[in-house]
Amino acid sequence: MKVEQIYTGCLAEAAYYIESNGEAAIIDPLRETKPYIDKAERNGAKIKYILETHFHADFVSGHIDLAKKTGATIVFGPTAAPAYDVHVAREGEVLQLGDVKIKVLHTPGHTMESTTYLLIDEKGKDHAIFTGDTLFIGDVGRPDLVQKVKAEITPQILAGYLYDSLRNQIMPLADEVIVYPGHGAGSACGKNMSKETTDTLGHQKKVNYALRSDMSKEEFIKEVTEGLVEPPQYFPYNVLMNLKGGIESIDDIIARGKRPLNVKEFQTVWESMEALVLDTRAKEAFVEEHIPGSIFIGIDDNFAPWSGTLIMDLKQPILFLADEGREEEVVVRLSRVGYDNAVGFLQGGIKAWKEAGLETDSIKEISANDFASLYQMDTEHINLLDARRKSEFDSEHLMGAENFPLDFINQNMSQLSRDKKYFIHCAGGYRSVIMCSILKARGFDKLVNIQGGYKSLSQTGLKKTHYVEPTTML
Repeated sequence: MKVEQIYTGCLAEAAYYIESNGEAAIIDPLRETKPYIDKAERNGAKIKYILETHFHADFVSGHIDLAKKTGATIVFGPTAAPAYDVHVAREGEVLQLGDVKIKVLHTPGHTMESTTYLLIDEKGKDHAIFTGDTLFIGDVGRPDLVQKVKAEITPQILAGYLYDSLRNQIMPLADEVIVYPGHGAGSACGKNMSKETTDTLGHQKKVNYALRSDMSKEEFIKEVTEGLVEPPQYFPYNVLMNLKGGIESIDDIIARGKRPLNVKEFQTVWESMEALVLDTRAKEAFVEEHIPGSIFIGIDDNFAPWSGTLIMDLKQPILFLADEGREEEVVVRLSRVGYDNAVGFLQGGIKAWKEAGLETDSIKEISANDFASLYQMDTEHINLLDARRKSEFDSEHLMGAENFPLDFINQNMSQLSRDKKYFIHCAGGYRSVIMCSILKARGFDKLVNIQGGYKSLSQTGLKKTHYVEPTTML
């Protein structure tokens, strides 16, 4: 028996490969199918099952495409009703995979169809559970996402189901059973996940707040529904894509998206399709020079989640700039969160743009030390925007800073004035450059990015404070 966790840091997502005696199962695969097919072929195994723990909100699953290419059976848990052919397993149903068994445990709570898969080894011993978004390391799945698709299913209703699922299906299992969750820290599918991506169930019973044996259902519901922030706007759309199917093959998306365009072709597509120009290079390169009106979301950070959070229309045609050799990576990572309309990249990049005699733009920057000197001289007249999430801001921030989270820039942009000069920082510089690029594209031209973000600012001696009440923005 072989069990492998395939972890994708950008999405904080874990897919799984299970193999026994020439047969393999894939749990919660990402959009790109080749890695799973190649792995099975290298091991001389045939993919028999594709197990989905639920209809995912934070990424588009590759289950349909993978099934078409391998002949594997897609399996969902009880109550699932997708608009395509699958095997909807019964509660307690056992699937044979080589010499091991996989038992279906219906664990509603994150969603109604949420299912945990219990792996039973060759000797008949419970070995591991693949919990999807039911149980994380240090946390449980948030119960509010379904309401974005079905308003009548409230977070309180789902939290009650989750309480029962954990206590009736998961907690009675042996302490030595290994927990393999669907996500780790950084995912928006929970609120307090550990950086660890696996643990024993026994240890989780001791340290996970949601598995306290003396916790009443009322206490549990209150605990898991408090402190939830609005999920990224693309989540409901990804759920529907995973539910309805009919999505395009990743192969076709890559072929269209990685089409090289010369400068004239790039301009023509930009104008005729009203495309978004996305610059995925390093933030330092974008700050130095970029195409006017382009948006920065760098590939070397949480590219896919930020794309999903900030690009409001999943059907938006996207042109992009990328470092040479990384064009396919950009297309694949966009498609993971449902952005299937990449229509080409600028061949030759910013160099070709300039050689064609076209203008570039840049972002003004200031070092943390220079900003500290300026701030101390004229604190009252400086507009300082902190682009971090509210939880980060509440934990610690500079005196006088206003919290303006990047997550909600599209909703809150009207609170800013184009007549004011804004200094912007985040934790380390990535999010603040994204914010500057979006604001510049919307006509804000009095912006200064603070290099190094809060990490550098906190070392300058400027006064910091803790804050736990909501701020009134500008």
